[in-house]
Amino acid sequence: MELLQLQYFLAVARLEHVTEAARSLHVTQSSLSKTIQRLEEDLGVPLFDRSGRKLRLNEFGNRFLRRAERALFELEQGKQEINDLSNAEFGTLELAVTAASKLPQILREFLNNRPNIQFHVQMLTTQEMITLLHRGEVDFCLSSPPIQGEDIECQVVFIDPILVAVPLGHRLADRSSVALTELKDECFVGVKRGYGTRDLVDSICKSAGFYLKYVYEGDEPTRLVSLVEAEIGLAFIPSTAKMSWEKIKYIPVENHELVREIALLWHKSRYMSQAALEFRKVVLDYFEVLSKQST
Repeated sequence: MELLQLQYFLAVARLEHVTEAARSLHVTQSSLSKTIQRLEEDLGVPLFDRSGRKLRLNEFGNRFLRRAERALFELEQGKQEINDLSNAEFGTLELAVTAASKLPQILREFLNNRPNIQFHVQMLTTQEMITLLHRGEVDFCLSSPPIQGEDIECQVVFIDPILVAVPLGHRLADRSSVALTELKDECFVGVKRGYGTRDLVDSICKSAGFYLKYVYEGDEPTRLVSLVEAEIGLAFIPSTAKMSWEKIKYIPVENHELVREIALLWHKSRYMSQAALEFRKVVLDYFEVLSKQST
């Protein structure tokens, strides 16, 4: 069994399509198909159910996939460890976020001490983040909600109240707080399903006996405030993400019914470089100070 066979197998298993997998690997379809065929011959069983160029993992394939991912994961960690030892002052941190509002301040603080470290940051849905975490493809995630899993380390770093943003001319604009049920007939703007805050708000409103009416659903949280100002709808905005806006009022929800937990996540077995350890400390220290300021 060759390393190349495992790499090709993972690509096909994840995409379940020969053409797309070959394109992602920059190889010909015939070369990819022959490599997968040799792997199956080595194992003595088929790994896929086939329908033209479309493939689907069978029971053998699903069992083998977990082992192959683990093997390649360990090799990648070894590569990163050697790279870190030989070039400790440089490197790249892979980050994923669903809660990004405080990330610029955190990165700025970290880069004051580590100016040569590069970053690659992805804004993801909760499910996309879970996939990358399980594969060990990111160093850290800042997520709301927290994510649990056998191979995931999860540390809640901040309890973040979710506020209601209303335009100044709105009937609720002079209120110091609002009951959740008072919002059931309002129109809202928000992010799409799959993002932590949206899913949390929907779930809590459902428990209170109503569904929110969304007139806009997007994937750019920063755009919501301008839509509120334009009186398109109200928005639920975490306190850490609120922006100074003259024509917007942020109102707390009574009885602290709406709060989100922000968590720092990492793969338990992923190699953690010295830079990664320092980044984690910066995150924890930052939110510790923020928590004290909020009390």
